[in-house]
Amino acid sequence: MTRARQLAAACGAALALSGCSIAAVDYGKIRHADYVADPRCNAQPGAAIDGEALPYFFATSRLPDCRTSEIELLHHRSDSVRYGRFNAPRDVVVGKKKRFLPPLVFQAAPDWWRALQAETDRRQGRVLLYVHGYRENFSTTSKDAAQIARMTGFDGPVIEYSWPSQGKLFSYVVDETNMYHDVRNFRDFLKTLAEQGWVKEIVIVSHSLGARLVIPAVAYVDRTSSSADSSNISNIILASPDIDRETFERDIEDEVLSARRVANDRRLTIYVSRADKALAASRAIHGYPRLGSPYCFNPFEAAELKAKGLPERCYPAPRAGLTVIDTTDVSRGSTGHSNFLLSAPACRDFIDVVADKRTRSERIATSWAHVFRLEPDAALTKADHEEICHRTAEVGDDR
Repeated sequence: MTRARQLAAACGAALALSGCSIAAVDYGKIRHADYVADPRCNAQPGAAIDGEALPYFFATSRLPDCRTSEIELLHHRSDSVRYGRFNAPRDVVVGKKKRFLPPLVFQAAPDWWRALQAETDRRQGRVLLYVHGYRENFSTTSKDAAQIARMTGFDGPVIEYSWPSQGKLFSYVVDETNMYHDVRNFRDFLKTLAEQGWVKEIVIVSHSLGARLVIPAVAYVDRTSSSADSSNISNIILASPDIDRETFERDIEDEVLSARRVANDRRLTIYVSRADKALAASRAIHGYPRLGSPYCFNPFEAAELKAKGLPERCYPAPRAGLTVIDTTDVSRGSTGHSNFLLSAPACRDFIDVVADKRTRSERIATSWAHVFRLEPDAALTKADHEEICHRTAEVGDDR
């Protein structure tokens, strides 16, 4: 596809996203208070939880629906942050309809924090926190969180933070609105987590729009944390981040990657792709390049790269603690927006980053010291990608 056709396609997608996102969110035909009237939505202290059946932790600002046998987290905002446990989604029958839902149960906040401490103490003091992006519901994000846990073999509790994304293609602006509405909830949660003395290291993984929750929240915790000095937030991974690249460059040096934080072993890894159609559409909507796409906004810079025989790709400026992994050449899926979950070379790299490995022989050096690219492996089959990325039969590649 030529550059002109790519731009036309991105602009068409952007117009569809923005044009169809102006409708107000429908409150629905049910009072929101009725969704949470059942006691299961308001967990009592001391309730027993089957940790083996529900191995993963979650915190959510989504409104739950506790009216049926299967608790479901909706796309509406809740009036509070709730805590609980979950497992990967599976097919269940609700009423007369077959649904793909994760089993979950809520816990009273003090019980949840005690259970998290017990699980953390049993391991290495490490916690993995996953923050999803746009166009997600709790079924898709719980599936991704479970995949991350399987794929990385993470030795510690895995927590998903779920904000009220609408799970719809044409609700991008609504998702942005809810993401910004949730900034206070998430930053307060992250601060509480970072200030626990038993949390030795927090690995944060964000995808897409989730980066716009994570980066300012980390900066907030850095400024306000009272006990842990936020040094335990050490390994930050941004996959396909949908955040303004110039804003990131302007703010990151004095905050998240300040000299003091980097000296305390903080590092930040960004997975980018020039083939990411979702971020191309976001660029068309917002007018400026996204951090997860190495698009050259400056045509003179692009021309200079071309004259040198280099790919016309532009990245955030180098700084201590920052590593950029270009997955353009190993992109998979219809949108190229989830390579860290779909593409075997990207999955392998992601696994090692979560495990605190700083170098990998599979990374190809570029003209930029902080930027590496991944090469495709022609021998890999679709089954190989699914096995290496620990995907399941229910998971499609339409992302």
